[in-house]
Amino acid sequence: MQYRVHRVDVGKDDIRDKLERFLNELKGDIIAVFPHAKPTFQPMGATAKVDSVMIVELVD
Repeated sequence: MQYRVHRVDVGKDDIRDKLERFLNELKGDIIAVFPHAKPTFQPMGATAKVDSVMIVELVD
């Protein structure tokens, strides 16, 4: 078994279409999807925003 890890950058509004298009183009099985959060500081305090999504694909 071989695995591939893909990274999809998250924009403000286009993530749904971008992720759907990317997932439909994969040839193998999707094993996991991990959000990559980046800490940010807002006027209300510290928080985190997702800047990319990591996708693990099982390839034959």
